[in-house]
Amino acid sequence: MPIHFGTDGWRAVISDTFTFDNLRIVAQAIADAVASDHWDKSPDVDRTKIVIGYDTRFLSDRFAGEVARVLAANGFIVMLAQSDSPTPAISFSVKNNNAIAGVMITASHNAPRYNGVKLKGAFGGSALSEQCRRVEVYINDNEEQARGPNLMDFKKARSANLIQRFNPLPAYFDHLRTLINTDIIAENPQRFVVDAMYGSGRGVIKAFLQGTGCEIAEIRSDMNPGFGGVHPEPIAKNLGALASAVSSGMGNFGVVTDGDADRIGAMDERGNFVDPHKIMALSLKYLAEKRGLTGAVVRTVSTTRMIDRLAKRYGLKLYETPVGFNHIADYMMKEDVLIGGEESGGISFKGHIPEGDGPIMGLLLVEMIAEAKKPLIEMVNDLLADVGPALYERVDLRLSRPVAKAEMTEFLTQKAPGEIGGQKVDEISQRDGVKYIMADDSWLLIRPSGTEPVLRVYAEGRSTEMVKALLDYGKTVAESVV
Repeated sequence: MPIHFGTDGWRAVISDTFTFDNLRIVAQAIADAVASDHWDKSPDVDRTKIVIGYDTRFLSDRFAGEVARVLAANGFIVMLAQSDSPTPAISFSVKNNNAIAGVMITASHNAPRYNGVKLKGAFGGSALSEQCRRVEVYINDNEEQARGPNLMDFKKARSANLIQRFNPLPAYFDHLRTLINTDIIAENPQRFVVDAMYGSGRGVIKAFLQGTGCEIAEIRSDMNPGFGGVHPEPIAKNLGALASAVSSGMGNFGVVTDGDADRIGAMDERGNFVDPHKIMALSLKYLAEKRGLTGAVVRTVSTTRMIDRLAKRYGLKLYETPVGFNHIADYMMKEDVLIGGEESGGISFKGHIPEGDGPIMGLLLVEMIAEAKKPLIEMVNDLLADVGPALYERVDLRLSRPVAKAEMTEFLTQKAPGEIGGQKVDEISQRDGVKYIMADDSWLLIRPSGTEPVLRVYAEGRSTEMVKALLDYGKTVAESVV
C-alpha cells in the first residue's frame, strides 16, 4: 500500500501500513526534504536542529526513537521529548528552539489502531502544504531508486549528542504565563474536572495551575494506549466519563482535550457538552471586551455564525476558510489575528503559535469563569441570549458510491433549494463543499469526504426545528446520490 503524505502528514493502521520499515522511509524523506533547497531559508533558523515529540498511543515512544535514529544518521541534531507531550507543546518547542522542523508521532483523535506523523514548520505550526508535498516527492523518488533510509544506533547517536532528550513543558508553560492571567484565576480559584481522554494532554493543565488554589480532579489521565475503547475525540458521545465525574460532584465543570491535546471541549455543571463553537465565541467576547484586544477573526466554513455577529459588533475583520486549521494558520502568519478556530476544537489566539491548542484554550476558559464569577452554564446562556440562539449538529451520511467533490459541488449548486424549513436561501457559498445560508442566519453545509464515500452534513439553526429541517434536507441529498 503506498504511503500518502498529505497536508496533515501521514496516518495509517499500526502493523498494517504503519510499520517501523515504512516509518523509516517517511523519516528519510523528511530528512531529504528538510535538507533540500526547497525548505525554510529563514536566517534565524538552525537548519541542523529538529524537534521530535510523541503521544500516548501504542509504540509511539518507540516510533519517535526510530525517527530520531534516521534523522541523526542524516546529520541532524534531534531534540527528542523525554515523555509523551501535547502536539502544541512540541510545535512551540520547534519555534522556541529555532529548529528547522518538528515531527510529532500521533494519530490525534483517530481510533486506537491508528498512528501517524505530523510534520511541523519552523514557525511553530503544521508544515506548509508545499513542504508536505516535497516529503511525498522524496518518498516516491527514494522508492524508485531503491534507496533505503540511513540509520544510526540510538546509543551512539546519544553519546555523539545527535539525539538529546528534553522536557518541552517548562518553556511552554513560561510562554503560556504571558497569555493566561493566573492572578485572575488565583483570586477566584475554580474546582473542576480535566478529562485527558488518555491522551498526551494528561497532567498538563493541572501542572500549569499549581499554586493557584484550584482544585482539579483528573480523569482518564493514566497510560492507556487503547483509550479505554473510546476514540479520543472530545465530542458529546465520547464524554460519558466526564459527565459522570461532574454529576458526581468531582468538579463544577469539565475541560477535555483530545488524543494529542490540540483540540478542546468542555462540560457545564449539569453535564451539558459545551462545544468548540461556544468556547470560541465566549473567548472572542472575553478577549475583545475584557482584554480590549483587536485583530482579525478567522473561522472555518463549518463554524458558528455567532462569531460573525460578534466580529461585526467589535468592528473586526472576519475571514472564512475551508475546513482544516492549516487554512487558519495561513492568516495567523500573515496578519494580525485575534482568534482563529474550527468546529472540531482547534482554536488559538493572539500571541500564540498558529496551531490549535487544547491546554491553552482550557486555561483561558478557566480564566473566563474565574473573572465572570458565574457558572459556565450561565455564561453560555448569556452568550446565546446575546448572539444566539444557535443550535448545531453534524451527521456523516454513508453514500452508495464515492463522489467527486467537484461533481457534488456542481450538483448542490444547480439543484439549490429556494427555501429550507420556511426560511429563504439567501446565499450559496462554495468555499468548501456547498453552504446554504438562510435569511435568519441559519446554515447548512454539505461536504463530501475526500477519502471515503461519506457526505458530511453540518447545520446551525435558530431552533431545534430548523436544525432538524436542515439535516433532513441533507439526508434527502445523500439519498439522491446513487
